[in-house]
Amino acid sequence: MSVILVSAGYDHTIRFWEALTGVCSRTIQHSDSQVNRLEITNDKKLLAAAGHQNVRLYDIRTTNPNPVASFEGHKGNVTSLSFQQDNKWMVSSSEDGTIKVWDVRSPSIPRNYKHNAPVNEVVIHPNQGELISCDRDGNIRIWDLGENQCTHQLTPEDDIPLQSISVASDGSMLVAANTKGNCFVWEMPNHTDASNLKPVTKFKAHNDYITRILLSSDVKHLATCSADHTTRVWSIDNNFKLESTLDGHQRWVWDCAFSADSAYLVTASSDHYVRLWDLSTREVVRQYGGHHKGVVCVALNDV
Repeated sequence: MSVILVSAGYDHTIRFWEALTGVCSRTIQHSDSQVNRLEITNDKKLLAAAGHQNVRLYDIRTTNPNPVASFEGHKGNVTSLSFQQDNKWMVSSSEDGTIKVWDVRSPSIPRNYKHNAPVNEVVIHPNQGELISCDRDGNIRIWDLGENQCTHQLTPEDDIPLQSISVASDGSMLVAANTKGNCFVWEMPNHTDASNLKPVTKFKAHNDYITRILLSSDVKHLATCSADHTTRVWSIDNNFKLESTLDGHQRWVWDCAFSADSAYLVTASSDHYVRLWDLSTREVVRQYGGHHKGVVCVALNDV
């Protein structure tokens, strides 16, 4: 499979799509809860699905409908997932106020890091030695895996929940978005770690709740998804000027994913649809229909 496109949400199913035709090629039942987040391993072998209190791994290359591994231990919805470069370990965040680091090969007792509030997202710094997370109290925390502790904390706006964060693939930048529609940008001048965060800018991306913020892998574009039914794409090289507003979903947009060349964006919405957008024309290239309830997460690997 050269292009893997997967979506999930409130109808308790995970759907694999043929990106070019729009045909649903495989459906996995995730019967005990909605799916909050999807991640594909770099080697395209495994799909991780974050549900209520657990993370499940599915084999992408077979038709096996059952999970090949299950990670139990969170006491609330799992809100995000991220795989380490070699897929040896995985990190998850949860509404239970914890971040957990799991050994992918043996889902035993994880490492545990505690926020004092529900954690909305965790990402792995490209150095693979630090985690960056954000929570409902509006805090960003940086965790050093070597020292096994939180080394830094930032609060861009007091008591305004930070919904999402994203770190640049080259370690040069960190971005965060909150429920007021504001985006925050920090430079990380030494690229090798998150110890030196320099505020660059703050801008209002939407007048409504931002659900997701995402940097493209070439660090040229920034996407924001919102409760205002749109996704916006901002030019990083051009001082975060608005490049395009992708308008067409009928309800909240929850998640997005850039293609490897940053020319396309996939979006997931409460209107039951996943859409593939050409960012140069702002047109919908393909619409993926088949979910019976809201779609809240999407994952794409076309490398």
